[in-house]
Amino acid sequence: MVRNGLYALRIEMLDGIRGENTGVMVLRDGTIRGGDAFFYYVGSYTAADGRWKGELTNQEHTPTYGARPMFGGKDVGIGFSGTYTDDSAEGEATALAGKRSIRFRATLRLLVAD
Repeated sequence: MVRNGLYALRIEMLDGIRGENTGVMVLRDGTIRGGDAFFYYVGSYTAADGRWKGELTNQEHTPTYGARPMFGGKDVGIGFSGTYTDDSAEGEATALAGKRSIRFRATLRLLVAD
């Protein structure tokens, strides 16, 4: 199982879209909670044998005046799959922002274990 704890999150866009972001995520017993300066993430995951997958929603909590948000300021649904170790996890994800799908890679690094 993925270790419960607080993770540093780094996102980099794929498919020629320029952009990256950082934030934090708490993974605990199949649930995801996290955020950054403008958005929060809520979701769930399953994990076994070094592989994990899940889904989450990304919603704005603070308007991004003067900033260019990664998903155009839209609330989006995201599905992901990838791998994990004892102190990290990674995966590729697809966000559905309106009629557009946006792919990105996420890397998580364990900061504090529960």
